[in-house]
Parts: sequence; C-alpha cells; structure tokens
Amino acid sequence: MDSTSTIVKCIQASAKDLGLPVPRDAAASHVIGLGLLEAMQAVMPDIDPKFHPRMVERYRYHFLSRDHELTLFPGVQEMLQELSQQAYFLAVATGKSRVGLNRSLNAVKLLSMFDATRCADETFSKPHPAMLLELTRELGQDIKRTVMIGDTSHDLLMANNAGAAAVAVQYGAHPVAQLDACAPMYSAATVAQLHDWLNENA
Repeated sequence: MDSTSTIVKCIQASAKDLGLPVPRDAAASHVIGLGLLEAMQAVMPDIDPKFHPRMVERYRYHFLSRDHELTLFPGVQEMLQELSQQAYFLAVATGKSRVGLNRSLNAVKLLSMFDATRCADETFSKPHPAMLLELTRELGQDIKRTVMIGDTSHDLLMANNAGAAAVAVQYGAHPVAQLDACAPMYSAATVAQLHDWLNENA
C-alpha cells in the first residue's frame, strides 16, 4: 500500500499534539515497519519515555482517521490475484496493529486475499524473525522456500534473521542504498518489475 506519506504525517501530527519536537520526514519514514511503540522510541529517542505511549495513542487517532485515504500501488491487486490463482500462499507480516491491518485490507477489498497475517501487537516486532517463523508454521511451509517482499531494511533483516529469501521494493519507505545493504536476492524499482521477477523465479 502507498502509505509512507500518510504514516509520516501522522507521526509528525502526533508530536505536534504533544508539543514535542517534530521529526523530519526522513526520520519518520525510517521507522515504518516497526511496531508502534518501538517506532516512537526509535524516531524520538531523546524525549522523556513517558511520552512514547502517548505518541502511540495520538498516532492511532490520526492514522485511523486517515487510513481510508490509503491506496494500493498500481498493479498490486492484479499481481496478488494471479499469485493466489497459481496456489501460492500469501501472507502479511506488518508493524501495524491487528485493528489497523484489518481496516486497511478491508478498505482496499483484500481482507480475504491472504492466507495468514501477523501483526506487531501479536508477536515480536521486526527485525526479529518471529513473524515469519510463525506464519510459515501456521501455513505448514518451509522457511527456506519463503520469500519476504519488503520496502524497509526492517523487513529484509527480518527475512535474513529467519532464514527466508528477501526481495526489496524501491518504491516505499527506505532509500535504495539502505535496502541494498541488506543484500536482498532481488530489488524491484516498480510493481511491474516485481511481478515479472516473481513470474520468472517463483
């Protein structure tokens, strides 16, 4: 989903609400993919820790008032449908809460597309491998035949830590150099490139 700018604005609005220093765009986008509390601790490490839970609360308020604005990147829906029709298991490992993920997927009519999902409020936050290990166990799959596609270094490091393959997409939250540092097996500049690569290599 094309959510980077919305997430950044919600983090910044939360800081403003509490009269705290407002993080820059780059700092706010860097924590995308982490669980909410971990994200607030990472983006604002120098504030009194008592503010971190309050940042989470304000972020949830702002995000839930705007999550209907989120859209899929062009070509994603068709790619997912094709993979599903080819009998691949599709799963989500996300820093979102369960409520947030269900709302987001429901808004773009993808709630029934995925065979399993895991959220940061249900297990360890990325880059800990727990989400991927739990998903593969739930689906009865081999972690070595699992591909994690992500737009952040948190995603790719989680894949590395779990022993799964990592594929980067360059149209999300983290700069390409940061993704490349995680040594993904492939890095796609567009959804079309990702779709082609999956067709050739899946």
